[in-house]
Amino acid sequence: MALKIAFMGLRHGHIFAVYNHAKEMDGVEVVAACEEDAATREEITKAGAITVTHTSFDEMLAGVDFDILAVGDYYGRRGSIIIQALRHGKHVISDKPICTSLPELRLIRNLASEKGLSVGCQLDLRDGGNFIKVREIVRSGGIGRVQAITVFGQHPLNYGSRPAWYFEEGKHGGTINDIGIHAFDIIPWITGHDFARINAARSWNAFIPQVPYFDDGGQFMLTMENGCGILGDVSYFAPGGMGYKMDQYWRLTVHGEKGMLETSCSAQGVTLASLDSQTIEVLEPAPAATGGYFISFLNEIKGEREKCTLTTEDVLRSAEIALTAQKAAYEGAANVSI
Repeated sequence: MALKIAFMGLRHGHIFAVYNHAKEMDGVEVVAACEEDAATREEITKAGAITVTHTSFDEMLAGVDFDILAVGDYYGRRGSIIIQALRHGKHVISDKPICTSLPELRLIRNLASEKGLSVGCQLDLRDGGNFIKVREIVRSGGIGRVQAITVFGQHPLNYGSRPAWYFEEGKHGGTINDIGIHAFDIIPWITGHDFARINAARSWNAFIPQVPYFDDGGQFMLTMENGCGILGDVSYFAPGGMGYKMDQYWRLTVHGEKGMLETSCSAQGVTLASLDSQTIEVLEPAPAATGGYFISFLNEIKGEREKCTLTTEDVLRSAEIALTAQKAAYEGAANVSI
């Protein structure tokens, strides 16, 4: 029997990737979609991207039979939507971030555990061939013990074309939580080690003084359980015209005792500099695992955890690190154990 999926909130374009995967995959049936914002509803209807069937989430939740809720509303509302869905016995998958506060996350974790429900997230960096290749090399010991990682995920801000709700107070929830969650997901996945401490984090308003409560700058320093140091910058500082094409867009550099690896979303492969070699190698990426986050989510629901590369616990842990780092940035806290 097909798993039935409904959509709540279409105000961020990422959620359409879940919709497309759901429409393309066997064993999944799209049964409803709700958008409560009239302007967004009109825009989506004109584009013909998805058929909006409901204008009230409560009415959809009460009147439609479905197994999975996919959430793409503005960030500050996602937590309450997910909590409501879990209370009604629905599995949930969301664009990142899944919520914007640690109390919301604790409730999501408790409800998912108590009711045996899965929580998925569009953490798709781990599905990219370059990053899969880095993981293969690190996990096989190809560069030895890893002790330093830098990650740069700067995005273009695109003020004026990015959805206006980003810049409405209380709706975004912080740049580290928004973007940094990808780093907090892939680094443990690559290394096999969890984070131990947030040494420092900073977020600040740099280039958008007209929206003083929006911090477009976001940086962090963390320590992993094996002592590996992490430095990251996920600011909205990339040039708008080419921000997603630059080498700095998700550039990852990994230093081990036997060598160094580097790649990015736009790189043609993975650069390997071995300790005793005079030649820099460029290795072919591994095959991409397109839609891997969604496939893993479905497998977990079906009880096939051995087929999962991303689990509910992975999603909740990366959210915990992101929210704790964001909180540390807001409060100026240092050396926070996690």
